Amino acid sequence: MKISTEINDVRRTGMRFLTKNIGSSQKVQINTIEDPALIKQILICRPNARLGNLLLITPLIKEVTAAFPEARIDLFVKGSLMPVILKNYSQIGDIIVLPKKPFSSLLAYLKVWLKIKGKKYDMAINVDKESSSGRLAVELSKANFKFYGDDLNENNLKADDYLHIAKYPVYNFREFLKSLSLKNTNESISNTDLKLSDDELAHGRDILSDKFDNEKPTIAIFTYATGEKCFSELWWSDFYELLIQKYERDYNILEILPVENVSQIRFKATSFYSKNIREIGAVLANTVLFIGADSGIMHLASAAQTTTLGLFSVSNIQKYEPYGNDSQGIDTNVIESQKQYIQNIDAILQKKPFIKV
Repeated sequence: MKISTEINDVRRTGMRFLTKNIGSSQKVQINTIEDPALIKQILICRPNARLGNLLLITPLIKEVTAAFPEARIDLFVKGSLMPVILKNYSQIGDIIVLPKKPFSSLLAYLKVWLKIKGKKYDMAINVDKESSSGRLAVELSKANFKFYGDDLNENNLKADDYLHIAKYPVYNFREFLKSLSLKNTNESISNTDLKLSDDELAHGRDILSDKFDNEKPTIAIFTYATGEKCFSELWWSDFYELLIQKYERDYNILEILPVENVSQIRFKATSFYSKNIREIGAVLANTVLFIGADSGIMHLASAAQTTTLGLFSVSNIQKYEPYGNDSQGIDTNVIESQKQYIQNIDAILQKKPFIKV
């Protein structure tokens, strides 16, 4: 494991060095687009495999589809999750997957770059300007219009939410559209969106009905997270007791289990386990509130349009905070009292009545 990590670190450092100047001389696009309908093939590059990071590019995908409604959009990513996430996105074409371990899948790794190089695109877009592989993919593509993800107006006053990882790619893309003499008609930025179908939502509702033989709304909790983001068993045990004392009479409490099938409250609550992220999302969509630390499942809850309370202890809250649908993040280093979290939950639950999907 240590040797593999060191190899990956060397690879990333080398890629950053080789790609650091890619696109730096193309801050302003010379050409313009007279008719958006002429853009037929677009490549969006986000070579990342994490569930949260992939869900967080759905606002940009929606922005691109709105700007170019006639276009088919290919995605350049890592891992197997993106086809699942984008199942109900009608404009998606090919999803080009970069192997997670390039040195053990060298042939497949090279085939990906050749595929990007060989296909003709009208536009190529890199989501994260810090992504070496993303910048390289845009550079290698035969696209007429290339956007490397940079802020084309670095000195301009930024929106208050510009630092959010789901939002700054959209803001930067809008500046790119301006450089092409295209007007942006959108004001707000879309929520992350799993685009669950009516059948999927009904399936999630049936799962909850099987779990709880009552009509009470359900609060979902997720007690796991990776690494230092995971709160201790003691922390969750205390917090779970507060939730039970306050809400057990009027709400069901459901623990969503991680793929590791572990629980920081030792399985005291009714739980749900699945490896199908759309099924998990469908269950979450039928709950009134999700509570959990920063994780892919937190972003999944938000993308399922569920009000989400994210607990942040390590991650940058400005960058990853859930938004939309009255969601919010809490910096647990600033607000340490769990009783304060209960007050936040009260405010959320009192704001609007729960209506079943």
